[in-house]
Amino acid sequence: MQLPSSRRFLILALSAASLFAQTPATPKVTHVLATLTVKPGITREQISPAMPNEVRDTVQLYLDGKIQQWWARGDGKGVVFLLDCKTVEEARATLEALPLIKQNFASFEYMTLGPLSPLRVLLPQPAK
Repeated sequence: MQLPSSRRFLILALSAASLFAQTPATPKVTHVLATLTVKPGITREQISPAMPNEVRDTVQLYLDGKIQQWWARGDGKGVVFLLDCKTVEEARATLEALPLIKQNFASFEYMTLGPLSPLRVLLPQPAK
């Protein structure tokens, strides 16, 4: 027996409402996004002497598997790293030794990332 369209819609709406009423689960952290910003007032002339070591140390972090991806910021004021870290503390310990940070020329902002948990509602429920 097939339910009328209005009943199917009502059941779907109630199911969706109950999903959204639940407190979302905290996603499992799989990576940390770190955004480096050069501090205001710092000039290229100040940074230039540190850059050979900064680049070498950054490439070493990439080769060690800590930095998975990296980009230049569109505004030209720094870089963005996708780190293979599970916590901000781990990311901070990885990046705070870089020359631009040690010399107080720049700072990082960190954001934890994880799988998009709401996608679970698209998965079929296991048979009971």
